[in-house]
Amino acid sequence: MEAILKDPAGAVIGLDFDGTLSPIVPDPAAAVIHPEAPGVLAELGRHVRAVAVVTGRPPATALELGPGLAEVPGLVILGHYGFERWENGAISGPPPPAGVPRAEAELPLLIDSLGLKGVAIEDKGRAVAVHTRRADDPEGALEVLRAPLAELAARHDLVVEPGRFVLELRPPGMDKGHALGLFLAERDARSVMFAGDDLGDLAAFEAVRASGLPGVTVCSGSTEVTALAERADIVVDGPDGVVALLRELVSAFSG
Repeated sequence: MEAILKDPAGAVIGLDFDGTLSPIVPDPAAAVIHPEAPGVLAELGRHVRAVAVVTGRPPATALELGPGLAEVPGLVILGHYGFERWENGAISGPPPPAGVPRAEAELPLLIDSLGLKGVAIEDKGRAVAVHTRRADDPEGALEVLRAPLAELAARHDLVVEPGRFVLELRPPGMDKGHALGLFLAERDARSVMFAGDDLGDLAAFEAVRASGLPGVTVCSGSTEVTALAERADIVVDGPDGVVALLRELVSAFSG
């Protein structure tokens, strides 16, 4: 933190979206960025080397759910765990993998065969997520789904990414840690902060430590995920706490 405060122009600030910039809600499509986050990020972007949102969502979805993000100076969105990138108004990335739509086509029948109710399927373009938050027994439904989804993913050359009452099927070869590590090298970062809330953010925490840079990891705390809090340098109270921490940084940079 000392290195970031002394040399903000060399700092990269990385942030997850859901649960970090946006509160977790039962319907992922209804998630909305914290109302104060875009303004704080815009101020932050004027001081630091880069602000990067690293998310499993497509960049276009993050922009839709995060009005004002597009105006943050120098913002880069590394979506789909880094497979897609939004920068300066343009999205780039390789073609979607064929295994994702094939696996998605099999999901309704699979879920029905397991007798699960209230389980939702989210089409994320380059990935497909299965949410159990609205099931009668969210944790129980998640456990029932683990093995069948692992088998389905393997058949279609995909991997399963666990999260807060969600299992996501996506292509292998990229995660938040890999995406963040590549971005730090690209930008010649001199320090780094990353804030996340879920198991998928552990890889980014590891990337902070593996970078060899002065770095700090921040957990957007909740009662649903404790593994991340145990590995974080700082734990804050959800998106409210993340925004408050970023606001303190802006205040310190502004003198």
